[in-house]
Amino acid sequence: MSVIPSIALNDGHSIPQLGLGVFQTPAAETAAAVSAAFEAGYRHIDTAAIYGNEEGVGQAIAASGLPRDQLYITTKLWNADQGHDSALKALDLSLQKLKLDYVDLYLIHWPVPSRGLAVDSWKALIKAREAGKIRSIGVSNFRPEDLDAVIDATGITPVLNQIELHPLMQQAAQRADDARRGVITESWSPLARGGEVLGDPRLQQIADKYGKNPAQVILRWHIELGLVVIPKSVTPSRIRDNADIFDFKLDAADLAVIAGFNQDQRIGPDPATLA
Repeated sequence: MSVIPSIALNDGHSIPQLGLGVFQTPAAETAAAVSAAFEAGYRHIDTAAIYGNEEGVGQAIAASGLPRDQLYITTKLWNADQGHDSALKALDLSLQKLKLDYVDLYLIHWPVPSRGLAVDSWKALIKAREAGKIRSIGVSNFRPEDLDAVIDATGITPVLNQIELHPLMQQAAQRADDARRGVITESWSPLARGGEVLGDPRLQQIADKYGKNPAQVILRWHIELGLVVIPKSVTPSRIRDNADIFDFKLDAADLAVIAGFNQDQRIGPDPATLA
């Protein structure tokens, strides 16, 4: 089993630096994938209401026998549920599906600037945290102006901003802005679409040097940058491999090679326009 380090958050809590993401994991396969992750040493699971698989995560938690305080569970508020009262109701439904009294981290999934409800939603998250239903509150896909809006309105800074981040979309400016505020950056879709990057011979050369595979090299790159990373897989062997990244360290030349992959190329939606 891998020992996964944690990163301190700005509210006094901490988050495991590696977790299992369950985006696009079929509901019927989610419990097995999460159980495999627990067996491999993962304790951090990242889901969302819109993924439709919170129940599977909850089933795996219940079956694991692991103490609740050893787990780190994240879920997210979907766009259609933004707004103060609707956000509180959505959180309660997520807790019900997860069979939990609280989540460790709750994120506003997208800023949805066209609706203008992010601040009201953020106030709801603050209220729910005070009620003990959430340990830490954060955001996902927020740009600097979106962060300004919620912080200026409440004085409360998110602990974390989960954004699309991979070698083709390295988000240096957003990472720097998050760091300036004391916000941890978390990477979704950390391997891009897989083949676009994993088949690159430059990456294979780095992998060969360390006796690793290209995916492990990319995940290690995220770790080296101080990011939290949540690769998705339903294959137990790959879930184990993705956690086997804490026994080597990329050197400066390796990091420079991967930096050269950047194309500012999104594979997901643009936060400025997603409704």
